[in-house]
Amino acid sequence: MGNLVTYSILFGSAFLAASLFPAQSELLLTSLIVSEKYSVLILLAVASAGNVVGSILNYYIGRYLMHFKNHKYFPIKENMLETSKKYFKKYDSKILLMAWMPVVGDPLTVVAGAFRTNIWMFILLVSIGKTFRYMIVIGTALAII
Repeated sequence: MGNLVTYSILFGSAFLAASLFPAQSELLLTSLIVSEKYSVLILLAVASAGNVVGSILNYYIGRYLMHFKNHKYFPIKENMLETSKKYFKKYDSKILLMAWMPVVGDPLTVVAGAFRTNIWMFILLVSIGKTFRYMIVIGTALAII
């Protein structure tokens, strides 16, 4: 497989992993590192970029979703919105550093969009958190070889 194809698949995997679809990119990233055929820095950049772009999609889904807030079939209950709003006010946008976490991270990026968090602050904090997570995955993979 050519490098461009491999990096594209990794980007897509990381993108899907950041979306609301159940996917994992860590296994693919680890196997690429263990193969020792690819630049670790490029793998880090590609995986991080794909994951951040997926989170940006979630952000805009959240912004769009709020147009239907008063609709009968709106998927988020009012009390859940209020609880989320309380956490966002308490921790400010710094809570987005936790967007890398399994289970809560993806919905957190949707909620950030719903509450219209500044997009540049969103990108900065999500990028830091997600890149850090991939650095840990890479460090663990390198320890294996």
